[in-house]
Amino acid sequence: MTKPRTLLALNWKMNKTPTEAKAWARELAHGYHRGEVELAVMAPAIDLPGLKETLPGGVDVGAQDVSQHESGAYTGEISATMLREVNATYVIVGHSERRQYHNETDAVVAAKARQAQAGGLTPIVCVGESLDVRERGGHVDFTLDQLRASTEGVGPELVVAYEPVWAIGTGRTATAQDAEEMAAAIRGALEGLYGDQAGSIRVLYGGSVKPDNIASICAGPNVNGALVGGASLNVADVIGMNDALK
Repeated sequence: MTKPRTLLALNWKMNKTPTEAKAWARELAHGYHRGEVELAVMAPAIDLPGLKETLPGGVDVGAQDVSQHESGAYTGEISATMLREVNATYVIVGHSERRQYHNETDAVVAAKARQAQAGGLTPIVCVGESLDVRERGGHVDFTLDQLRASTEGVGPELVVAYEPVWAIGTGRTATAQDAEEMAAAIRGALEGLYGDQAGSIRVLYGGSVKPDNIASICAGPNVNGALVGGASLNVADVIGMNDALK
């Protein structure tokens, strides 16, 4: 099996005004050298108009959430079609922060992923366990159950991001062996869901990824990149991660 192209999905979370986003993009253009790695900036929706044009060539943009509805009376929500029109290629669904703070269920995540695909976006479906689940040894079963429920009715044109909740924004990072173990288990589950197409689905690791650990984390045969949080806000860190994966 040929390993899919490595993807760095840069999740800015609730950071950067439109002015700050363009300044970041211009700074990236000065030091970025396009290589084997695909970069995608997952920016707040308000930053997306115009961001693609400011970024260096070949860098994609995406959103951090999408409505599970196509259109209608859903105040404050943003549809996949709207995001596609402002140049989004990807959208994150089911991030642990959405699950925790907005009570998103696996069924809601699956509905959002289906809408993303219907609107021409590639969903990045996030799954992962809490610390107590890992400590009692149930992390593989928990994550795979979450994956199956969060991809109900979703086609194979997706990305999966494994983000152990205990490693997000805490400074704690799963080891390269931890990341590969779970990515291999996810790959096996994807084979059960999508057959031969599973080999082309990228599996990312997310959780305190930095320039000094990204190469080892992505070295495993089943880890195809990273969903990067805090380090994505600093251009030097992004360039460092990109260069580390050349």
